[in-house]
Amino acid sequence: MTLTPPPAATPLFAAVDIGGTKIAGALVDGHGRLRHRLQLPTPAREPGAAVLAVVHEVLDRLAGTADWAAVTAVGIGSAGPVDLAAGTVSPVNIPGWRDFPLVAEVATHPAVAARRPPVHLAGDGVAMAAAEHWQGAARGAANALCLVVSTGVGAGLVLDGAVRPGPSGNAGHLGHITVDLDGEPCPCGSRGCLEGLASGTAIARRALAEGWRPAGEDRSARAVAAGAEAGDPVALASFDRAAQALAAGIAATAALVDLDRVVVGGGVATAGDVLFAPLARHLDRYATLSYIRGLDVRRAELGTDAGLIGAAALCR
Repeated sequence: MTLTPPPAATPLFAAVDIGGTKIAGALVDGHGRLRHRLQLPTPAREPGAAVLAVVHEVLDRLAGTADWAAVTAVGIGSAGPVDLAAGTVSPVNIPGWRDFPLVAEVATHPAVAARRPPVHLAGDGVAMAAAEHWQGAARGAANALCLVVSTGVGAGLVLDGAVRPGPSGNAGHLGHITVDLDGEPCPCGSRGCLEGLASGTAIARRALAEGWRPAGEDRSARAVAAGAEAGDPVALASFDRAAQALAAGIAATAALVDLDRVVVGGGVATAGDVLFAPLARHLDRYATLSYIRGLDVRRAELGTDAGLIGAAALCR
């Protein structure tokens, strides 16, 4: 009797998504489907070792699954800036990590070191762009800007049909272009940065400073969005200011690289028309050159899983 051997396990990618509020992990197959997804809070204000410990816990849990044996590569999307050549990260929202050797630390994690898969790094905006271009709202676009508007503002570029991270890995880092020449100092060292006006943190801070008060204990941008939907003028004004800053940054980028499409995702984008209606209005004011007028702006399709799917896309 001839016995047919069982089919080989489908190759999987281990994906880690690191941001200022959460560190997520999953195993992802070649079609972008997630298995064993988990998420832990980022101890962003604690020393760097505490943040690394959470990354290790995520890897520990993934390595404890039966599917770990099928992992062929590890992808990491991290808040930036990043340095691809050095394998280091310096997230503006994680002060304990400056020139932090994240690739080396992940590669020497016991479960990773035992299998020795390649470890790929990208900024979170580049990872989101890779995800949306592979499986989401940027599919089929030759030239696209993909934005993550959340605790911070990240972005990635698709040019000539491919994700372009640039030599350092930071191409398209829209959150730290200046849109207000006399604006507030930014933790990055500059001032008037887009992130300081359009991030969820900035939206909530502005609303509170202007007198908005939440109905409950939640003082986040999500609560401001709820207030805006209910017609609160201060909440509406805070989102309008964020949309104006985003429109200025998007229009400048489109003028520079000639875009087909803009995809906006991240937690702030879940506010829906509260953000996208004023964004469209302000884009009409800023994107006036003939080749950028009427930009195709779409909502991201992959939601909070974009970072993980993008980290896996780096491995493909």
